[in-house]
Amino acid sequence: MKKIYLYTFVLAASFLGAYGFFHVQKGTPEAFPPLKERHGPISTSSEWLNTKAAIHGLQRKLRENPDDLRSKLFMALAYMQEARVTGDHPYYFPAALQLVDEILDEEPEDQVLLYETTVAKASIQLSLHQFDKALETGQAALAINNRGAAVYGVLCDAYVELGQYEEAIAMADQMTALRPDLKSYSRISYLREIHGDLPGAIEAMHAAVKAGFPGLEQTAWSQVTLGSLYEKTGDLTKAAYYYQQALTEYRQYAFAVGGMGRLALKKNQVKEAQNLFTQAANTMPELSFQEELVRIYQKQGQNAKAEAALEDLLEGMEEDQDAGHIMDLELANIHLELKKDYPRALKYALKEYERRPDNIDVNKTLANIYYHQQNYQKAAAHIQKASRTNSQDADLLCLRGLIDYRLGKLADGQNLIKKSFTINPYQNTSLSFEGKSLLGSSISKI
Repeated sequence: MKKIYLYTFVLAASFLGAYGFFHVQKGTPEAFPPLKERHGPISTSSEWLNTKAAIHGLQRKLRENPDDLRSKLFMALAYMQEARVTGDHPYYFPAALQLVDEILDEEPEDQVLLYETTVAKASIQLSLHQFDKALETGQAALAINNRGAAVYGVLCDAYVELGQYEEAIAMADQMTALRPDLKSYSRISYLREIHGDLPGAIEAMHAAVKAGFPGLEQTAWSQVTLGSLYEKTGDLTKAAYYYQQALTEYRQYAFAVGGMGRLALKKNQVKEAQNLFTQAANTMPELSFQEELVRIYQKQGQNAKAEAALEDLLEGMEEDQDAGHIMDLELANIHLELKKDYPRALKYALKEYERRPDNIDVNKTLANIYYHQQNYQKAAAHIQKASRTNSQDADLLCLRGLIDYRLGKLADGQNLIKKSFTINPYQNTSLSFEGKSLLGSSISKI
């Protein structure tokens, strides 16, 4: 198994087993999970030196006073950020969850501490894709304090993931009214995007970037997200500009490197794309980078290399699930797109559908699976649910057009496929290739 998924044994164990590991390191009892050393490019930054110093300071405080709940919360927040920076989600999110649960078990009388810890727990549950639990925890935080912006952010995210979009909009509006900043603007951007307002989504993400402080990871994330919005609309020049801006201000940012890799693929620069995705994967164990590498190997006919990389990817994802991270939707898409194992893809997708039947992404995946199984009636039912927010996502429109075409609605299907290429002429998925083939020479008239 490749090192990208080579975690310590604790990550494949239960939280009780993990608890024992966290408390014993090199024979020294500790009352908290240890900080892990970084490796690769992110281990040489000044940001890492500052992070280590801050976390070691918190650890020293906790050694001196294990009942310092405020320091314990700060450590949990630092570990949540470390998960974002390193991509080592299976270690740091369970570690952070352990810390916040210990605080909540103490039932602190400090209502500010109680509120902030409850919001942190909801954020961790969101990161672990435990969306129903995150909603419940977020509602508990709201009962403690209904004037804090952060709680509306976690509630917005939970409602989005559960497919309750009207409720999500209400939460985002409330958050923005209380604190118009990077976090609130980015949520407004996503909600506009999935409701078909791509110009509005770009406008809001510009506001998020402007509200961010240059050089911070959150700002780099906003710049990359803005670049991806331009990429989705076929403006590769502006997409590259924001990916490069993120790399200039936050060196070696893996998601910006991955963005440049996607642009290279769209320009048919396959070798450059492979190098960029390899660089990104070596910086951060993010499954999307590995997915792209598998696709490249498959397209180049490097079947043995693709199969080995794919098996590593699947093994790592299963271990991630064992650590408490629900990844059924991601596994469904891997089995659908890379393994072409439609029955297994359907099994994972239906598990996720049982949890959140109203989510548009879950329904899009089910529509895609049923389409490949030539069950066009079921595909149509799910694509209708996936389209209920009027999303103008090019991939979604292309799939919808293909389903319509196979059901005999030829003109409607062709028009939707053409529209998808009008929005993003650089689509390079298997569905887009099928759509181009179906349209034939008419695609050149778009």
